[in-house]
Order: sequence, then structure tokens, then C-alpha cells
Amino acid sequence: MSPLLNFRIWKEIARSYKNISSFRWLLLGVLVGLFSGILAVAFFWAVEYGKFFFLHKLAGVTLPAPAGEEIFHGPAGQLRTWVIPVCTMTVGLITGWLVNRFIPETISGGTDGTDATIKCFHQGSGKMRPLIPFIKGITSIFTIATGASAGREGPITQMGAGMGSWIAKKLNLSAKERRILLLAGAAGGLGAIFRAPLGGALTAVEVIYREDFESEAILPSVLSSVVSYSIFTMFYGSEPIFGIPRFVFHDPREMIFYIVLAFACTFAGWMYIRTFRFIKYSFFSKIQDRLGLMWATGIGGLMMGLMGMFFPQVLSGGYGWLEMAMMGEIPILMMLAIIMGKTVATSMTIGSGMSGGMFAPALFVGGMTGGIVGQVANRFYPDIATQPGGYVLVGMAAFFAGVANAPIGPLIMVCELTQGYGLLAPLMLASALCIVLGRNFSLYEHQVDNKFESPAHIEDSTINILEQLQVESYFKPGRVTTLEEGTTLIALRDIIANTNELYFPVKNEEGSITGILTIQNVRNHLFNQDLFDLVLAKDLATKPATLKKNDDLYTALLKFVDTDYGQIPVVSDDDSNHIIGLLNRENVFRAYAKSIKELHED
Repeated sequence: MSPLLNFRIWKEIARSYKNISSFRWLLLGVLVGLFSGILAVAFFWAVEYGKFFFLHKLAGVTLPAPAGEEIFHGPAGQLRTWVIPVCTMTVGLITGWLVNRFIPETISGGTDGTDATIKCFHQGSGKMRPLIPFIKGITSIFTIATGASAGREGPITQMGAGMGSWIAKKLNLSAKERRILLLAGAAGGLGAIFRAPLGGALTAVEVIYREDFESEAILPSVLSSVVSYSIFTMFYGSEPIFGIPRFVFHDPREMIFYIVLAFACTFAGWMYIRTFRFIKYSFFSKIQDRLGLMWATGIGGLMMGLMGMFFPQVLSGGYGWLEMAMMGEIPILMMLAIIMGKTVATSMTIGSGMSGGMFAPALFVGGMTGGIVGQVANRFYPDIATQPGGYVLVGMAAFFAGVANAPIGPLIMVCELTQGYGLLAPLMLASALCIVLGRNFSLYEHQVDNKFESPAHIEDSTINILEQLQVESYFKPGRVTTLEEGTTLIALRDIIANTNELYFPVKNEEGSITGILTIQNVRNHLFNQDLFDLVLAKDLATKPATLKKNDDLYTALLKFVDTDYGQIPVVSDDDSNHIIGLLNRENVFRAYAKSIKELHED
């Protein structure tokens, strides 16, 4: 990694650390990483064993596996390719039924598990029902294991994010903290499954925006990813996914071919997204509207399985084929066919509503695109493009950077996958060009441009201003009319007639504030003489609310919103039942408007 890039990353980490109010984020990051790592270990084993059982044993299909992922060995069963569409269709039907029955809110969740996590961050306050990642995780295992074209990264991102959200809920953390743990969990899942701790962490915090990243989540995300990665490597080793030679960049003239690669990846990315959305919305959405989700996913599984019978290169994640492309073992025309086939197969799988991720197929398509450019360059200029396999790696990072608007994470991830930075310069150039050229389209539907466009940060300007202002400077001190719980309605009428106040604190016999009585509560009963001696103040009072002088106005605003009161009593710092004045809701709004005006004038 270049010293400048490394310095900026750790500078941002240090800045994030300073803004965190407590050392507890270290513990929370480790805790989330621990659980995410265990999930990743179990998920990876289940997917790999499932592929070995369904594809290798039942269907008799032998697919190439990358050097770092072949954990199950044994002779293949009798060739029965018809098993593939039967299995994928069955998984599709079961997936559609489970989703429609138990987690219907995820039907419009977006592209895949990563997009669902992005939506949860921006629109869901970081809340994710535990049933969602559980069902999505289980169905993703069977989707990938039976050969449907999908990746592990989307599901493990959602599962890790769900774990982070669950931990935040158990610890009663705020919405802001819950969102941070959501990203930390996603980072843990990505860092482990890719065996790329830094790349996974950075991808998780930047993929939620097109032009920004969540800086406050960097520290817990890095910690979570490192811990999760460490647990994962305890079971599966620290070797990279791909067993390939070390690629290096040594000839500046080669940059011309990497520029061509960026244009090729941008075009392939545009086609990838357009194809996916056309198949999803113009075909499967109509089937879903007419027949229901279960039949849409069932048909999608059947179509995918039939395609996989005759074109096994599109089955599952396809990392083995990528490794072969890096080694120069796949001809150009076959790579071109694989690009088109993988795009359609993934669109049928994910577009129909089946579970799985778009991340790995995107890397697959980008890698094959790079492989074509590399082989063509090597064929005509062998003295310049000496390592065509390196273009596969650069294509993976550049393609995903372009379609996901994530410039740093995929770049670092590819460097970690190869355990070297020999291709850093072309990686940076191609990724930057793909982002610029592909700025008008995005793989993830719920990405927003920046923090200003995110509902998660819509209140930040209010918080920053009102948190600096204290109740002490804006409340009206003085005597406040209080009522006893036993005050009758007829007595209330006389009290209200002799005061201009609209909100009255109610106290019990011990002098504790037990509620607030508003003029609206009394209005409907004031002229009903039959109730004069029957209705008491405690019967009409609603929940209590108080403020202290040293409270900030944002705290006051939240209480006004929660109670809908126009006034809230201010109590002494020493005695929470001694009322010293009232704060009007209008005073908070005026203070906010005045501060905004002063900011604009500055």
C-alpha cells in the first residue's frame, strides 16, 4: 500500500477515534467481530459442503475450485445434470414461500443482502429483525450449494449486519450506535469470507454512499473485521483464496491497456446492471404480481438450473474459473461467453427473488473482462503486457468499484487477496476511471450520494446546533401552578379561569411529579356538572416530563416531540420534584432559527 494512502486511512481512523466518547467501542468492535467470525466460519463450511454434496456427489459435476477454498475432496458421483434444475427450482420455491410467509418486508429490500443492509442503515435506523438474516442465510446456503449463480458476500454481509444490530438492541444502544454496529458486523462478515480484513472493513463503510463514507464506523469496523478474520483463519488458514503467481507492474506504457480495461469494465458494468434490472423488473416482477413470489423464485431457479446444465461455468460463485483465467487457461471467446452467461444467470437468480449476493458475480464478470483485455494486449504487445493474468485482478477491483461506487475497499481487498501491492498503480488508475465513467449508474438501489442525502443523518444539523444550547438560557423561571392528584374538576375550573397557563404539573401526596395536565384534557369536561366532584386531576393527567437547567435543547426537543406538550416544567438540579420554571416549545424553535441565521451570516 502506498504511504500516502496508508497515512490517510489511519488518519481517518484516528479522527474517528477522537470523536468516540468512550473506549467501549473497542470492546463492541471486538464483540461484533467475534460473533461475525463464528457466523462466517459456519456459513463458509455449509456452502462448501453443500456444493460438494449437491453438485459433486448428486449431480456428478466437477467444478474448478481456487487453491484456498477446496476443503472437501472425494470422487464425483454419476453424472446426473438434471439434478441441478430440480434442486435450484426446489430451493427457489422454498425460498419464495419462506420470504413471503415470514419476512415479507424484504421483498422490496433491493439488489441483494448488501443492498438490504444499506437500506437498513439509511431507512431502518439500523434495526434488523433476527429472523431476516437467519432465513436469508439459510436460503443463500442452499441457493449457492445447488448451483444458482450467486455469491457468499451479500448474505454474510447481511448476517454480520444483523448480528451487529441484535447486539446493539440487547445493549439498548441509540439509533446512531446501532447503525455503526450494523456496519461493523457487515465488515466482520466481509473481512472473514474474503480473508481481507482491511478491504472488508473499508468496503462496508463506503459502499453505503456513492460519494462519501461513514467515518465514525471505521474504528469498530476495522476491529470487527480483524477479529472475524482471525477466527476464520483459525479454521481455514490464512492462505489467500487464489493460488496464483505474484503480479507486478513495471512498464509505464502498460497504463494504456489499463485505461482500455477501465472503459471495458465500465461498459460491462453498465450491461450487467441494465440486464439485471430488465430481467428483474420487466420479467420476474410481473410474474410475482400475477402468481406470487414463490412461483417467481421457482421459475427463476428452474431457468437458472437449466442454464447451468449446459453451461457449468455459470454455476455458483465461480472463483475457480477466475483462478483459471488468471493462469491464462481460458481462451478469449470462452471468457466472453462466460461474461454474458454469468450476467444472465445472476440476473435470473437474484432478480427472481432467490437469496444470494451480487458481489461475487460482479467480481467474476469484472475479472473475465480484464482477462479479455489482458490476453488481447499480450497477443499484440507481449513485451509490454507480460502478465495478462494481472488484468483479471485489476478488472475485478475496477469493475466492482465502478458498479458499487466504492473506490478504496475493493482495491485494498484485491491487494490482500494476492498478498501483494505490485498492481497498486494500475488498480488505482482503473478504479478511479471506472468510478468517473460509471457515476450515472449503481448496482445498489439504496445507495445515496452522501451523508446529506441519508435519512440517517438528516437530524445531524439539528443535533449539532441544539446540543450546544442549554435549557438554562431559554426557559422562563418563576412560579408554576401545580396541581394535586386529588384536585376535583370543579376546582380545576376555578384554577384555569384565574391563570393563563395551559399545562399544569400534577403531584402526588409525597410531592412527586406524576403527570402533566393540559387544558385540552380538561376542555371536554369543564361544563359537565355531573362530573365536577367525580373527575380528579390524576384521571386527566398524562405522562410526566421534566427538564433540568443543564439539559441541552436537543434533549428538550425530543421530549416535546415525544409528549406533544407545548410547555415542559424545568426542575432543580438538586430536587427533581422542585419546579423552578417552564420551557416553551416555541423557545426551542426560535433558538434553532436564530442559530441557523447566525450560521448563514458567518
